[in-house]
Amino acid sequence: MPADPRLALSVGPLLYHWSRETVLQFYADLAESPADTIVLGETVCARRRELRLEDWLALGRELRAAGKDVVLAAQALIETEADLRLLERQAEQQEFAVEAADASALQLLAGRVPLVLGPHINIYSREALAEHADLGASRWVAPVELSLDALALINPPANPVRTPAGEAIATEAWVFGRLPLAFSARCFTARHHRVAKDDCGFRCIADPDGLLLSSSEGQPFLVLNGTQTQSATVQNLLGDGAALRAAGVSRLRLSPCAQGFGQVLADFDAVMNHGAAPGERAAAWAGLGVPGPFSNGYARRAPGMAWSETAA
Repeated sequence: MPADPRLALSVGPLLYHWSRETVLQFYADLAESPADTIVLGETVCARRRELRLEDWLALGRELRAAGKDVVLAAQALIETEADLRLLERQAEQQEFAVEAADASALQLLAGRVPLVLGPHINIYSREALAEHADLGASRWVAPVELSLDALALINPPANPVRTPAGEAIATEAWVFGRLPLAFSARCFTARHHRVAKDDCGFRCIADPDGLLLSSSEGQPFLVLNGTQTQSATVQNLLGDGAALRAAGVSRLRLSPCAQGFGQVLADFDAVMNHGAAPGERAAAWAGLGVPGPFSNGYARRAPGMAWSETAA
């Protein structure tokens, strides 16, 4: 029997630097996928300009015509006047909601466009979520280090935080993808290649899933993605559907990877919304080039790198 209610599938913004052709093909494929919401835009590095705002808007219109809910992603680290002008242009457009990647964007966006709270905004209590709901936010993407039982305390399914209009704030949880841990004004990929950030040659385009950093013992530790640091492990909550629903989660965020993402998305839909058993589905992803290893520790109040196949 299909699970009820449906958990909406949300594809997060592309965090890596891919060629224009690869990006356009990726989203053309998503138009035919079970994704409900697609978040578009560059959030990591303003120097990545394979697509500009006009391109993202055009792509958003195509995906909306295909039946997708489209959200624009704001840049996470605003450093220059050019960054600020881009954010202003996102606030001026009236076609799509905008996901604020940082608290610095809230004042400019609030009241001007439909607002989504991204995972980098520090919301760790019901009071904080209520304060942001007053800005007009319709949903929040929970910080990736929060456990599922903490989500249930912040936005309880039986008593959700509501907007001034009385609408319940929807909770979106990060269920797949390398976890974004930090941003910096420095570009770690450029530093790895011993080149200047402003003359990097876009070396990160050679690492479509980021650059793996291992510990001195040779264990995968972090992934460098330009100005962003990610976990080396891939969050995977495919087996946690019951716990996600119990926590009041109604939306699932999947972060894009370079290979096999379409199958990952299809498997999450099959398991979460059509009653399929997780079984060996995730084990088959490696054969498609999906990165690993997996982790689910944060969701279960364990060390973030921990992994357990037993459902929470």
